[in-house]
Amino acid sequence: MEKAEPKIALVICTRNRAKRLDTFFESLGRLKCDCSWDLVIVDNGSTDDTSGRLKTFAANFPGRVILTTEPQAGLGRARNRGWRATEAPIIAFTDDDCYPEANFLNDVLAVYADQTVGFSGGRILLHDSTDARITIYDHPTEQIYYAGGFIAGGVIQGASMAFRRQALVDIDGFDDNLGAGTPFAFEDVDAELRALAAGWKGKYDPRSVVYHHHGRKPGIEVDALIRAYEIGRGAYFAKCILFMPQRWRCLRFWLRFIKQQPFSRTLREARAAVHYSFRQFREKPNVSY
Repeated sequence: MEKAEPKIALVICTRNRAKRLDTFFESLGRLKCDCSWDLVIVDNGSTDDTSGRLKTFAANFPGRVILTTEPQAGLGRARNRGWRATEAPIIAFTDDDCYPEANFLNDVLAVYADQTVGFSGGRILLHDSTDARITIYDHPTEQIYYAGGFIAGGVIQGASMAFRRQALVDIDGFDDNLGAGTPFAFEDVDAELRALAAGWKGKYDPRSVVYHHHGRKPGIEVDALIRAYEIGRGAYFAKCILFMPQRWRCLRFWLRFIKQQPFSRTLREARAAVHYSFRQFREKPNVSY
């Protein structure tokens, strides 16, 4: 019997995490969905045994698994490889160090009963309470981002994010030159901003939950990650101001934001904004919306 067309796909990109995939695989085995769905896993140029581990997992997983590769490092590029490998109308994303709750896919699908929603996100909680309280978001009530509006980074994060397929088509997907593995890691919020510019609505819904097992303890490693996020944020502001119709909202937000943070962070963001602005002339950034 021919399998029903998928209603939703879950896309995960991974790179050189072979030794940490077992618990992640276990979490995928607990997922429940009331309709047909695709699991898409993208190997983003791993040089360890990730490829072999993925093949073994796919051979034993009870659902449909699509394995694909993107040899060039970059999370934006890898996410594009993933969502284009499936025909599902709703594309959910999480990361290879996150564990979705069992009902995650059903909870994501419920958001898209509203046909005007183009992208969404949910709660991100710590899996290990001793890890540093970073890369999480636990707001208790829903938040709506209306078409043409502005969205700040950190609310709807790639660890718990979904898009309507048509919204991704409208914006030509994620920017290949952004994301982990590139100098500027903000491919998620950049795509969300462009979806708003294209006329779609965004929604944060706390019903969908993933647990982030990033493993970082307070200290040097966390400080380095925060600096990387500051660089990404500066580049995001630069791209918005240079190319997007929401530039004035972005500029007002940035000026208010600057007043609330140390000068060292502002300086790092400003340097990143200048760096990104010079790079964009040869990188051909995705500004579709």
